[in-house]
Amino acid sequence: MAAGAGSTSVNEIAPILVARALGKGDAELTADGALSVRTGAFTGRSPKDKFIVRDALTEQSVWWDNSGAMSPAHFDVLLADAEAALAGQDLYRQDLLAGADPRHQYGVTVLTPSAWHALFIRNLLIRPGEMVASSDNPVAVTIVHVPHFKADPARHGSRTDTVIALDMTRNIVVIAGTLYAGEIKKSVFSLFNFHAPRQGVLPMHCSANLSANGETALFFGLSGTGKTTLSNDPNRPLIGDDEHGWSADGVFNLEGGCYAKTVKLSPSAEPEIFAATRRFGTVLENVVLDAHKVPDFDDVSLTENTRAAYPIHVLPSIARGSVGGTPRTVVFLTADAFGVLPPIARLTPEQAVYHFLSGYTAKVAGTERGVTEPQATFSACFGAPFMPLHPSVYGEMLAEKLRSSGASAWLINTGWTGGGYGVGKRIDIASTRRLLNAAIDGTLDGAATRVDELFGFEVPLAVEGVAPQLLTPRTTWADAEAYDRQAIHLAGLFRANFEKFGDANAAAGPRLAQAAE
Repeated sequence: MAAGAGSTSVNEIAPILVARALGKGDAELTADGALSVRTGAFTGRSPKDKFIVRDALTEQSVWWDNSGAMSPAHFDVLLADAEAALAGQDLYRQDLLAGADPRHQYGVTVLTPSAWHALFIRNLLIRPGEMVASSDNPVAVTIVHVPHFKADPARHGSRTDTVIALDMTRNIVVIAGTLYAGEIKKSVFSLFNFHAPRQGVLPMHCSANLSANGETALFFGLSGTGKTTLSNDPNRPLIGDDEHGWSADGVFNLEGGCYAKTVKLSPSAEPEIFAATRRFGTVLENVVLDAHKVPDFDDVSLTENTRAAYPIHVLPSIARGSVGGTPRTVVFLTADAFGVLPPIARLTPEQAVYHFLSGYTAKVAGTERGVTEPQATFSACFGAPFMPLHPSVYGEMLAEKLRSSGASAWLINTGWTGGGYGVGKRIDIASTRRLLNAAIDGTLDGAATRVDELFGFEVPLAVEGVAPQLLTPRTTWADAEAYDRQAIHLAGLFRANFEKFGDANAAAGPRLAQAAE
């Protein structure tokens, strides 16, 4: 059905949405038929412009140090003004699902004046009737998307003319003043993160896949650590790319698609993701095209945060129903640009909670303006911007899940060895995959290990196919004393970051006193 002036197109499929976006001049086709779009001034999320309505439900439960507060009155005015701004426009409505477990499922209605945003969220959430079990009565969620509407701080209680406002009581979201599509996806995750613990479900910013015999593995990690790349393995069916719930019955995907980073995307190292960027209906965000409309994934002139959004079913190996059993393995990924951490370490349950709450990785020089040397980044639960409750809530839930499941926990460093960024080299992905496979297939369960004197975790002494010296970072440095200084520096950053969590689990962190001795 054609969209006329002031009409609403409901649940249009990809070919129609692509045609609408092209017709409005909001996008262009790549040489392979993907839809290329740009998001203007906002090429990433705006966490400081995110607000939660402060009411009886949220007053005592939300982690207000991490979330802006908006009054119910301000939200009501914002919602009314956003709806008024949409009046008379051609709109695109998508009725989708979030949560592959029908007992913990949301019915998400997204209303937007942008055809490509409608395609984006259609790619990323669950399309009813596609392989996933549906609830007869999912929790209703409404997202009002008005990307060109400018909020008024005095009238709406926002910080700027950009606002992402969530009413947790009514499950209504208003997104205004930004074209960055990731705000739509992450607002769903934020709602889930608030409500899921009340149902005994641990919400997780992680990837998940299955072994050949159906054992589930989880992959936590901040952007740039390899979470999407390492979980996309043709020999391990993918449950999901980014957001999951862990219930008493196992793991379920919150989404129906993938939102993969494409910076320096390699057809040899990441063939599944690369192939997905070449299909009709995939949305490429802020990817520069050459004169022949071919994506140049090495060109970061617009942003390092280039992305591809595509349905999960385009991947060659996915898990039936987007669900898996109770995890056997939990992996925390970090890209340590200081060159200190070993490429793999076994964690006790207490250490696992410590590293979960820490959520460590490191930015490298040149990735952001003003970053001239490695900088530690800590994001609680590997997703602090999307965690409305205090991290301790999720940490305590993870501790209980690890105790009851008996899952093993591992820290895998995909960063640097032989020195920090600019001196050492990035750990090669082939070695990382060997280490990862040895951890999740049980090969390392009885392996000989050493205890790291500073960080306290166990490090395997040998892994087949991996250079032995790689497992002991200090031996890869030309100057061992320089390694010691850098290691103590990083351990101090961990300790300083963890002070906000108090004494609980602090003993599972680095042992600075022992190092000094």
